Amino acid sequence: MADYIDLLKNKAMTLIMSLPSNDPELAKVAFEYGADVVKVHINVEHRASKTHFGSIDAEKEKFEEMLSNAKGPMGIVLGGETVVANNDFDKAAAMGFKFISLYGHHMPISVLQSKDVYRMMACDYSYRLEEIKMFKEIGVDVLEASIVHPEGYGDDLNSRDILNYRILCKESGLPVVIPTQRKIKPSELSILDEVGVSGIMIGAIVTGKEIESIKRTVCDFKEAILKL
Repeated sequence: MADYIDLLKNKAMTLIMSLPSNDPELAKVAFEYGADVVKVHINVEHRASKTHFGSIDAEKEKFEEMLSNAKGPMGIVLGGETVVANNDFDKAAAMGFKFISLYGHHMPISVLQSKDVYRMMACDYSYRLEEIKMFKEIGVDVLEASIVHPEGYGDDLNSRDILNYRILCKESGLPVVIPTQRKIKPSELSILDEVGVSGIMIGAIVTGKEIESIKRTVCDFKEAILKL
């Protein structure tokens, strides 16, 4: 299985599927249709997909099935609170998840200090550039640029977004992953590639929540990446 960081550093652009629900069939389809990486969630109400994700114990059997059939690395969002994330971290690492994905203000020190997983730390629209430039200094492996204000979720990608993504790619010193908070189109991947984006993480805003729309969207994004 490919290493998550190697994928981000060596591929033209890495395709990450953020599942709208913890359904093993969706994970299987995502990998089959071209995703390099799959990400799941626990302990959170996901704003974009409007889905409630349960505890790691409640989702355990589903995760074990996904991980046993995975064709690439898988990561997990441990929730929206530091205490909850800390409580479930060891279980997630033991299951075989390769990276932990959390906002900086939700990431417990135990994750930051761990040698067992990669850390994909997200910044939202409120983070200062001075903070983001220090992510690498404290042991973060990947920057997730979740910088769109919630009021703008689902809007079209604009030129100011590209400017901000370029700043983060240039100044962070880390592989940068862009989640589809905007309704990013496959045809727009070329400009994201030009400004240095390492990975595109597609989720409910562009994929929808049904299996057929996920198949179609993953395939379309993969085809666009292969043309870069």
